[in-house]
Amino acid sequence: MSDAETLFEKIIAREIPADVVHETDRTIAFRDINPQARVHVLVVPKTRYRHVAELTEADPALLAEVLGTAATVARLEGIAESGYRVVFNTESDAGQTVFHVHAHVLGGEQLGFFGSAAGGPG
Repeated sequence: MSDAETLFEKIIAREIPADVVHETDRTIAFRDINPQARVHVLVVPKTRYRHVAELTEADPALLAEVLGTAATVARLEGIAESGYRVVFNTESDAGQTVFHVHAHVLGGEQLGFFGSAAGGPG
């Protein structure tokens, strides 16, 4: 992993502003600047791991906290009952662009299929 600070580390350090919707001692959740759904919030652990596989191996309790924060965000955003999606992108082919693990919480509307470049149910 590069020693360069990620965008998320700068948000955690409050060097870059973000619309924070929830925060714990070990996680921060803020609105995505390029939302893919009516509700699109990123949940980021404050400790940097490259992706979810690395986090899973290094700190399963922190992974559980990230998922718990995602559920809290869904409740706070009013989408827990209607349904929401939690997505982790791992590496470039999956669409990961910031290499600091983060969960996308998406909802607030009917979500379509995802997974293939053609947009089908792949």
